[in-house]
Amino acid sequence: MKSDLYSDNTILLQSLKEGNEKAYSYLMDVYYHKLCLYADSLIRNIFAAEDIVQNVFLRLWIQRENLKIDQSFKSFLYKSVYNEFIDQYRKNQLLTTLEKRYFETLNAFVWEDNSDNFEQMLFVINKEIEKLPPKCKEIFILSKKEGLTNNEIADYLKITVKAVEAQITKAFSVLSSALEEKNRAFFFLIFSR
Repeated sequence: MKSDLYSDNTILLQSLKEGNEKAYSYLMDVYYHKLCLYADSLIRNIFAAEDIVQNVFLRLWIQRENLKIDQSFKSFLYKSVYNEFIDQYRKNQLLTTLEKRYFETLNAFVWEDNSDNFEQMLFVINKEIEKLPPKCKEIFILSKKEGLTNNEIADYLKITVKAVEAQITKAFSVLSSALEEKNRAFFFLIFSR
């Protein structure tokens, strides 16, 4: 019953401004995991992603009395996570033009219709990855999700670097064919780096 109350932006905003911890818990319950997934897609490090999201929620609570939100809390939180990511990224290194375009495009995908689309696209892509042949899937995951180099994968699996490259190429080909256009573009944004 309370959660229905907080689904109204105006009530949620007023409750937060008054220091209502239940309203804050509601936001955490509804958005924390989703925001971590989003931040992880940007930074590719779940621990750093959680730090980003925690910073956003901490800042939200500290500045709650001065909140001015003229959009949905969902949009506000996703944009806050994106901005926090950019701030942290800039502290570590300057954005190249290409990287900036990559992140802006990825961000545009999330905002285009609704942030739920982001999760749906990730779900569809992960489902297709699961359908890859076992060796192909293992190498793709080691490369694109675990971040191992082709040489490291070759050493780990006791195969040649050429075999690793062939399996990654095969994975991209199979996944590209299996995914619809929008999901395919999103897939390449996430995994082609």
